Amino acid sequence: MATKVTNWAGNITYAAEELHRPHSLDALRALVAAGTAVRVLGSGHSFNEIAEPGAHGALLSLDGLPAEIDVDTSARTVRVGGGVRYARLAETVHAHGLALANMASLPHISVAGSVATGTHGSGVGNGPLAAAVREVELVTADGSTEVIRRGEERFGGAVTALGALGVVTALTLDLEPAFEVEQYVYTELPLAGLDFEQVAGAAYSVSLFTDWRAPGFRQVWLKRRTDQPLADFPWATPATEKMHPVPGMPAVNCTEQFGVPGPWHERLPHFRAEFTPSSGEELQSEYLMARSDAPEALAALDRVRERVAPVLQICEVRTVAADEQWLSPAYGRDSVAVHFTWIADTTAVLPVVRVVEETLEPFDARPHWGKVFETPARYPRTGDFARLVRELDPAGKFSNAFVRRILEG
Repeated sequence: MATKVTNWAGNITYAAEELHRPHSLDALRALVAAGTAVRVLGSGHSFNEIAEPGAHGALLSLDGLPAEIDVDTSARTVRVGGGVRYARLAETVHAHGLALANMASLPHISVAGSVATGTHGSGVGNGPLAAAVREVELVTADGSTEVIRRGEERFGGAVTALGALGVVTALTLDLEPAFEVEQYVYTELPLAGLDFEQVAGAAYSVSLFTDWRAPGFRQVWLKRRTDQPLADFPWATPATEKMHPVPGMPAVNCTEQFGVPGPWHERLPHFRAEFTPSSGEELQSEYLMARSDAPEALAALDRVRERVAPVLQICEVRTVAADEQWLSPAYGRDSVAVHFTWIADTTAVLPVVRVVEETLEPFDARPHWGKVFETPARYPRTGDFARLVRELDPAGKFSNAFVRRILEG
């Protein structure tokens, strides 16, 4: 029976009236081979029409497939099914004494969907989540399987691929020995005189939060690996109570603070895995620029904060190390990422998104592919990616208006 299908935030209602949940790889292959337009919804945490297959297309969820998580302790790798989410993956990997190098702030998102859209955590030495991928398994347009491995020339287009090459049924990721992390929260970091490089490099992962209602950052979250030195942080005041990034929200759902050591997967995200995310009363945008431009870009945003603040819940500033995925927002440059969590009002938010994009345009800002944005960025390897799409999907079965807009520039 046809039903209305929306994304997590509810701001997108898909033209496809049915969400297919195949329970076997054979059933998935049959759906793909028979379809004329196919897109995968993932965990639904994208805020735009990247997953839209059209009214006559097939919208797929991989939640029904076996949740494969195969850890190879000797090789320090894990093969993970396309529908698996980070929280479950992290628990399994940790049970084997291993770890992912980094995680996003929310552990409830799917692994395949996250790397396909350029999702990331934070840290001057930490690349996007896609940096851990060493092998991609795809069901291509005719229902057959294609495996693309690190070291192949086309691998640069295969991970952060916007779902345009096929259905990702499994990924193989690099792991490292498990480690512990301590989390510290500080308040009231001034923007004036900010030494961004020193602040961003003060811990393994650093996040700055502001509501742009006044200059400076209301909170700073430092995540320090216990096998690395504890740096001084003299620029802000230690928090005296547990904090939530969004003012007024309960901190009970956040990961442990005050320097209490704990496993990597219980500290690198901002939110506890057992916490069920809200119903999606928000919209999100994010832009990545060269890290060297961070001071000027933040100063430029400060000049338009009176336009931004009325529709903003919170803004988070992080760093991301450069990677080599052709469509990664961090491609080829160490980056600063400025993330906006807006109120759930598209009409009010879109004009402000345009203000932000105009403000950041001089810095060659690249939008996160899963967020709300108006102007796609130009990438030096878009032509190479378009050729790879034509090679694996010549009829455009996995394309849609969103993907064509990117490829056609």
